[in-house]
Amino acid sequence: MSESPEAPELPELPLLQHPRAETRLIADESTLQDAVDALKATTGSIAIDAERASGFKYSQRAYLIQIRAANSEIFLIDPVASPEMASSKPFQELAALMRDREWILHAATQDLPCLNEIGLYPGSIFDTELAGRLAGAPRVGLGSLTESLLQFRLAKEHSAADWSTRPLPESWLNYAALDVDVLHELAIAVKELLNQQGKLDWANQEFASLMSFKLRPQRIDKWRGITGLHKVQDRLSHEIARQLWRARETLAQKMDVAPGRLIPDSSILVAATQKPKTRPELAAMKSFSGRASRSYLDLWWDAVQSALKATELPSLKPEKTDAIPNHRNWITKFPEADRRLKHAKASLIELSEQKLVPLENLLTPEILRQVSFSPPENFTRETLSAKLHELGARNWQVELTAQLIFDAFNLAKTAPVDQTSADLLAPDEHEEL
Repeated sequence: MSESPEAPELPELPLLQHPRAETRLIADESTLQDAVDALKATTGSIAIDAERASGFKYSQRAYLIQIRAANSEIFLIDPVASPEMASSKPFQELAALMRDREWILHAATQDLPCLNEIGLYPGSIFDTELAGRLAGAPRVGLGSLTESLLQFRLAKEHSAADWSTRPLPESWLNYAALDVDVLHELAIAVKELLNQQGKLDWANQEFASLMSFKLRPQRIDKWRGITGLHKVQDRLSHEIARQLWRARETLAQKMDVAPGRLIPDSSILVAATQKPKTRPELAAMKSFSGRASRSYLDLWWDAVQSALKATELPSLKPEKTDAIPNHRNWITKFPEADRRLKHAKASLIELSEQKLVPLENLLTPEILRQVSFSPPENFTRETLSAKLHELGARNWQVELTAQLIFDAFNLAKTAPVDQTSADLLAPDEHEEL
């Protein structure tokens, strides 16, 4: 039997190593005014991106802003070039200009908070990453989407760089400019794809929702997120972890340093479980041998002492809130809600595959959990639709999913009990619920 011929190798796509438009670094008010004047002479959408120093700094501030109107130069604006830069007259003019224009961003929720922080708000939004998701693109990173829709590759090498570094290396500026160099073309290509699939209205509703995007408020007991702490089952260890986490958080915020660069979660966990009784004992721990561990050893020891002297210790589990219980516990504690959730999830998975829209974009998992845990008392398709709207679902999502969820909830009342766990969902889908 002859072997089947191998598939021919596809030619490698051309690599875009440098931006095709002229690029200018804007690091003072004079050059910023020139950039604003140039942008005022343009019309239409403006591509925008921002670079932060995540993993290096405590704050999520923007350390570089990349802007390009269609066919304009690329302006790389340094908002921290001087303390007055973001409050200067040219910057205020920029903010006023940007508020009247559509922004093209990739993964808008990553950049909107840091741009809003310095007074930049869009007139409207087109998010190429979100558009790619709705269009069914298998990969929606900027590089991947550029390859599939524009047929060339981007030179992407500095995504994890410390953008608070000054001066910024030329290669980093080149990388940053590429991000906005392609966004106008990419928006046109993915918009056409959405139009062909009849999904452009869905995307527009999603983009309109992004205009009111806000980061979720931080949990009051955020310290409970220390890696591995859930395995520790004594209250004093939890108190040591809490005090060390608070000390680290305060110092990190004061120094504007990522907390993990002072002492990692693993060091906190070791101290919490070993409960050192003296400062030398804490200092002798291998996990406290780093520079920040040594430099601020007095601070860490004070935190441990505060925990050892505490008269009230935290509970092993978070205090109850108004939030619904963790859905992973529903199968034993809230079986009816568990059945509703799993039946609805199975139906939405089928719809997701039919429409080529990721499940989490078809309907936010949190919304599905909320309505599964507390469906309307007078349960009809209309009251269910109203509940979905109340929870934040967009019109297109409600139109597609409400009937399916309504039917699934009704089926959950009569289907065999043992069908909801193993038969409806694959094991990995249980984890995604």
